[in-house]
Amino acid sequence: MDNSRMDKIELEDKIVELLKTVYDPEIPVNVYDLGLIYRIELNDDRTQLDVDMTMTAPSCPMADFILEDVRQKLESIEGLKTVNVNLVFEPEWTQDMMTEEARLELGLL
Repeated sequence: MDNSRMDKIELEDKIVELLKTVYDPEIPVNVYDLGLIYRIELNDDRTQLDVDMTMTAPSCPMADFILEDVRQKLESIEGLKTVNVNLVFEPEWTQDMMTEEARLELGLL
């Protein structure tokens, strides 16, 4: 679906849907439900997407793989010209950032 016909909410839903297909190979929960996505921002004409995300640990050996997976999936959205995925470590990630479903999946509830 072309961005001109996709409203911002539909586009944001598509972004979240794609983020939920990205997994840290060591954790059976997607990066969105893990709380690793800190910011999703579309510019006004919906051609540029900026995403701030983190890792569960600064020394995550899979960081490059996960970032590239996020970037590739988001770049597949028709109409986006630029996708910036920024790795940030502020605020520091904690288990409290996970969804209830993620905590349940990992046996933390």
